[in-house]
Amino acid sequence: MLWATAGVVALGFLVALEIAARHYGLPGPVTNQLREVVLPPKSGFLLYASMALMMVVLTWRQRLMAACAAIGIDVAFLVVRWAAGVEVTDGHPFGNGALWVILGCAFIAVTRRKGAERVLLLKGVGLGLLLVAGRKAGDTWLLITSKTRPAVLDQYVATADHALGNPSWVAGRIVRAGGPIGAHVLDYVYIQLAVAAVVVAMYQLRNVAVERRFPRHHLVRTFLVIGLLGPAVYMIFPVVGPVFAYGADGGHWAVANLWPDTPPANVPHQMPFDELTPRNCMPSLHTAWATAIFVHSRKGPRILRFAGAFWLIATLGATLGFGYHYGVDLIAGVVFALTIEAALRSLERGWDRSGIQLVAHGVTVFAVLLVSYRCLPTQMAAHPWIFGPLLILAMASVVHGYVRTTQRWEPKTAAVRQPEPQPEPA
Repeated sequence: MLWATAGVVALGFLVALEIAARHYGLPGPVTNQLREVVLPPKSGFLLYASMALMMVVLTWRQRLMAACAAIGIDVAFLVVRWAAGVEVTDGHPFGNGALWVILGCAFIAVTRRKGAERVLLLKGVGLGLLLVAGRKAGDTWLLITSKTRPAVLDQYVATADHALGNPSWVAGRIVRAGGPIGAHVLDYVYIQLAVAAVVVAMYQLRNVAVERRFPRHHLVRTFLVIGLLGPAVYMIFPVVGPVFAYGADGGHWAVANLWPDTPPANVPHQMPFDELTPRNCMPSLHTAWATAIFVHSRKGPRILRFAGAFWLIATLGATLGFGYHYGVDLIAGVVFALTIEAALRSLERGWDRSGIQLVAHGVTVFAVLLVSYRCLPTQMAAHPWIFGPLLILAMASVVHGYVRTTQRWEPKTAAVRQPEPQPEPA
């Protein structure tokens, strides 16, 4: 019942976004996903990652057959496009095969499976499709923010960022001085964040095919909820980012071409911006997703823990170093991620006083951050040695509360009592 309800809600949400996108004369998430059945997909790597996530419900023999089928279908598409003289200029030359395999497994589940086997396979298909649908829904959300929010609040956020020492400007100069190699590494980490999430999720779901059931809580749930709720905050607090508001990428809409050389110094007020650039800065969802990956990788093997820490650090460096976010965006993103993770874990284990207090604390801190960025940016910039530490302490309080509370939630292992040595007979 829970999975059916979630499926109906997700489908209704996608249809609503499709209607909203059509209102602006553009295709929505449903249309864009259906196009990738035949046309070159824009998310080739993500489609294969989604197929890998779906395969956690299959046996090793079935996984091999599915992978071979996906590769074979992609090769056939490449041959047909080559013979027809079609050049792939907008998208990836592969990925259709992975989507076909996912849809094929859905067909097999409905027509060839029964009972628990059908339900398990449909859950795996739903998990894979939710990941790609979430990506398409996110793209449509960004389109809506750019169309419905003509004015942005970058000058407020940039002024508040003085309390942290303008980290985006500092990181931007560091990335530029590091040369193209470091920039390419950060860019790859930034773009392939969903693939890293699939790697961690596959480790968490590695026993699904054996146990024939999913764990009650895993990374994919947190990832999807962050992507669902985050764009709603974009509508409340539209921000485009320093590379657009203060850089060359903003064109004539930018305040001036200042990033990353000269931090801005102005009286904050709303500024108009174009209808193309997404207002997707507050909070930083890349930071939120990387934080979720880091949290869920903590119970894995050493290499997975190292990868989770690397992905978090590299994502923070990319978001700042490429001018996509301000420092205060990252603080809000960490608080946002841990609050959602705490809520989902409380929902899984049953709400109690500690869970309610933890979520309430996170929501309160997040709301205070947004209000401070909007109402107190000038004061924050004028007193950085007061407000800078306060921002860090506010985030640290949520981190500390999450770690302390979730550690108490962990099951305690009782110590095995050793038998007392018996005296040897005389």
